[in-house]
Amino acid sequence: MSKKLFFLSLFFVHIQTWAQEEFITPSTFITKFSFTQLTGGVVLLNARFADFPDTLNFVLDTGSGGISLDSTTAVYFGLQPAASQRTIRGIGGIRPVSFLYNQTLHLPGLSVDSMHFHVTDYEMLTSVYGERIDGIIGYSLLSRYIVKVNFDSSYIEFWTQGAIKYPRGGHMFRPSINALPVQWAKIRDNRSINTRFLFDMGAGLNLILSSDFIADSSLLHKKRKFYNKEAEGLGGKIDMKMTVIKEFRLGPYRFNHVPIYIFDDEYNVTSYPYLGGILGNDLLRRFNIILNYQTRQFHLLPNSHFNEPFDYSYTGIELYMIEGLIVLGDVAEGSPAEKAGLKEGDVVLSINRNFVQNLQKMKVAIQNAGQKVKMLIMRQGELMEFEFKVLSIKH
Repeated sequence: MSKKLFFLSLFFVHIQTWAQEEFITPSTFITKFSFTQLTGGVVLLNARFADFPDTLNFVLDTGSGGISLDSTTAVYFGLQPAASQRTIRGIGGIRPVSFLYNQTLHLPGLSVDSMHFHVTDYEMLTSVYGERIDGIIGYSLLSRYIVKVNFDSSYIEFWTQGAIKYPRGGHMFRPSINALPVQWAKIRDNRSINTRFLFDMGAGLNLILSSDFIADSSLLHKKRKFYNKEAEGLGGKIDMKMTVIKEFRLGPYRFNHVPIYIFDDEYNVTSYPYLGGILGNDLLRRFNIILNYQTRQFHLLPNSHFNEPFDYSYTGIELYMIEGLIVLGDVAEGSPAEKAGLKEGDVVLSINRNFVQNLQKMKVAIQNAGQKVKMLIMRQGELMEFEFKVLSIKH
């Protein structure tokens, strides 16, 4: 080897070695604790607020741009939020909010300070889930850490920001993030369309599409059958329609025959045509998820729930927990429940002879498409029993 070639080879080795050197700050583990799953896979975390000893319930919500506390909880603690001119917007309406500034949230093994909590009313969410909802944890906290949500074990981990080794398998998504994460996905029915979705782990459903998107895209066949449904969200209740689309693709992952909701986006939550709709946690819970806001990396790894069947059941009723009683909300016109004679305001005492007053279990009891349901109710002091068959929206 000539001296010239020998010099070049040494230089090449030196360059290769130098290129492998990188100044990084590794992410470090902070804490790990369990969470509870509510209807639709919604994640409920226990935490404490400020110096108060009470254990509170917070919903983990990537669809929230801040962090919040329920107004009733604030009153219970004797707090006086500062008035503001700001509002928050949800599918059910727009609400003014006040603020509790520079507060601390205590998660198991982690205290997060300098948090500005907006205060609003979550009475509706409490009645929907049958669990006290004291607040919502969104971008203001999630953006400070790397958050790992494991739906197999129902554990959540918090890590410091920094370099992290992701698990084998799965897929790395890079959503657009301006407080709220937005992800491209493909939806197919009458035709295939790529559109953006809000990545919303606080929504207990698969997909919500705006009626404007449906009309402009011609996604669905004109003769498609729809089922009336009442849903709940920030701001109140809203009427929706249910149906099933042929396919939904999220990166390399494909889901067939996915139940969806369609709604009139009166409050412009989707800012159509920027978003086609909302991607919720009944679909996202089928992955173990790593949220890394700093690097705009969301890693999704299919878990043991990935191939679970979707819920195609349709009864036409909504169940709420109100003052310790399970009560029927809206009863959709033409639904199995309406044809059987059930009415809004009926108090549910048992379903299929099960008298346990557990809202989550009662909701599960009416999710068996094709099965008959016997419901014992109290109406104006009179005991009455009704029977109806749970329909399937899948055809």
